[in-house]
Amino acid sequence: MRHRVLGGTGIEVSVHALGTMMFGAVGNPDHDDCVRIIHAALDRGINLVDTADMYSAGESEVIVGKALRGRRDDVVLATKVHFPMGEGPNRGGNSRRWIVRAVEDSLRRLDTDWIDLYQVHRPDHTTDVEETLGVLTDLVRAGKIRAFGCSTFPAEEIVEAQHAAQRWALGRFRTEQPPYSLLARGVEADVLPVCQRYGMGVLTWSPLASGFLSGRYRAGAPVDLTSGRPALTPARFDPALPGNDAKYRAVEGLVDVADKLGCTLPELAVAFPAAHPAVTSVIIGPRTMAQLDGLLAGAALTLDDEALDRIDEIVPPGTDLYAPDGVWRPPALTDPARRRRPTGDRAAA
Repeated sequence: MRHRVLGGTGIEVSVHALGTMMFGAVGNPDHDDCVRIIHAALDRGINLVDTADMYSAGESEVIVGKALRGRRDDVVLATKVHFPMGEGPNRGGNSRRWIVRAVEDSLRRLDTDWIDLYQVHRPDHTTDVEETLGVLTDLVRAGKIRAFGCSTFPAEEIVEAQHAAQRWALGRFRTEQPPYSLLARGVEADVLPVCQRYGMGVLTWSPLASGFLSGRYRAGAPVDLTSGRPALTPARFDPALPGNDAKYRAVEGLVDVADKLGCTLPELAVAFPAAHPAVTSVIIGPRTMAQLDGLLAGAALTLDDEALDRIDEIVPPGTDLYAPDGVWRPPALTDPARRRRPTGDRAAA
């Protein structure tokens, strides 16, 4: 397993990381099996484990905590904060009030005294970014976290956060965690260059495009929309929908690339993000031991210029063939009130 330095932190991490979103009720509820998968990943050279407080409502963090007992010093542990944890107000977001509580909850579930990388899971447009940077800076000084970063932030908000850190003499986001795959290359246009400009580490998620690059979904083949990933988001997999045609056609071209390289489509998918010079580590998220074995096979694959040129022909650089999990939908577009003056103002105009 190769290693790279995480931004300017001096922390060395494996080029492929273990994501644990599928550990717990939403994926694999067998704690002992999940622990075995984590141990197998560590034994095969992975040293970065990524989780989040909201994965299975904290259950994933509990599983990770169990798995790291006796091995904590050798692991770079990353988790995230933002999404609501429980009912009622002030139980999510990026405010000082919530983050101070959330980090203690994560430390308890993870059974650790410190978190190596604490990430803000999404932007919070109700909280000033300097408020968020201020509390994260305090947590570093308190020794509860070693570094902090952001996840799925648009390029302009990454820039805003970097400027705010400089303006207020605060710690800055050292990493970004964007979605990046053979079918979702939009981050190549702005997010990845911005991260390079600021010397940020990049941890990419969803290399299999939410399962579309698993090899199970092919043009002309029937798709069972009642089970697995298609049951969760049928509109993303239904071949009858025109918007999916480009994805199925791209998959056929990518399978041809994989065949010529002598690898599987998932192996090609896992290798692709690591080829970008901005990317530090590619997060893989297995649910089973067999999936871990298959994904790690792609960790040893290096793509040459010929293969990358062919991929560029199939999915042009900077192109998203689908909206990765509906990310980057700012309130300015999703909240009609942000685009319309109050009735009284319109009447007075």
